[in-house]
Amino acid sequence: MSKRDKAIERLRQNPKAVRFEDIDSLLLSFGFEKRQKGSHATYILKNHRPITIPSRKPFILPVYVKNVLQLLDEIDQLTEGA
Repeated sequence: MSKRDKAIERLRQNPKAVRFEDIDSLLLSFGFEKRQKGSHATYILKNHRPITIPSRKPFILPVYVKNVLQLLDEIDQLTEGA
């Protein structure tokens, strides 16, 4: 199991205790481009929908974690089908 897989599994296990930095590093490792204005960061990956996450201390809301997981699952399904 790779570091990326372990990070995704941690998000799935406890979406209430995820820091912005964890999501940031995970999305950047997938090749997302980050654009940030103020407290909101938007991540863009070619041919996929953009995702916006507000930076909130100490943890981001679980709904944003679930959105990220859903997007990563969609990407995983597309790469398996190719």
